[in-house]
Amino acid sequence: MNKRQRIKKNEEFQHVFKKGKSVANRQFVVYSYRKEQQPEFRIGLSVSKKVGNAVTRNRIKRYLRQSFLEMKDELRNDMDYVIIARHQAATLDFHETKKSLQHVLRIARVLKKK
Repeated sequence: MNKRQRIKKNEEFQHVFKKGKSVANRQFVVYSYRKEQQPEFRIGLSVSKKVGNAVTRNRIKRYLRQSFLEMKDELRNDMDYVIIARHQAATLDFHETKKSLQHVLRIARVLKKK
């Protein structure tokens, strides 16, 4: 993921929280907000200290980034996504994380039609 694909600033996170739609499953909450004429999608990740120690939180974020990288062709480019990891995400391996993320994105209807 390059820098243009990341949401870092608090104002950008808050904008997606306020204006975007949220969908959740047991592991993740996904906020999605449509931005017109954006060349590529952007993601913001949030993993609370309640989820686990630093090693666990960083592993979850690494898994999420890699999942988005592998699904980049299926995702809409004119969207901002904020993913909040819930406590149960700490127990997942990479493939379970990707499957759970695909599930919640399918519910949010942000995956491109095949």
